[in-house]
Amino acid sequence: MQVAHIKPSSRPRTRRPRARYVHAPVRRPAARPVEPRVEAVDRARRAGGPDDRALYVCHCGVAFEADVSASVACPGCGDHQAW
Repeated sequence: MQVAHIKPSSRPRTRRPRARYVHAPVRRPAARPVEPRVEAVDRARRAGGPDDRALYVCHCGVAFEADVSASVACPGCGDHQAW
């Protein structure tokens, strides 16, 4: 294996000065006096309030919508649904 000798250039090497960056202060947006809980309540009221009905499927094959409750009876067979 032969190694080639690289002749140094005739010009002297000079280092360029590093660029200096001036950092601007970080500007943060002003805090908004917003209460997310109040916005969520207002949004729910505009939507008509919570939905208190659920879709139930009985073992007899009947699917029905009824008010959410711990004791819902199937309109087809009368069997109570587990919640």
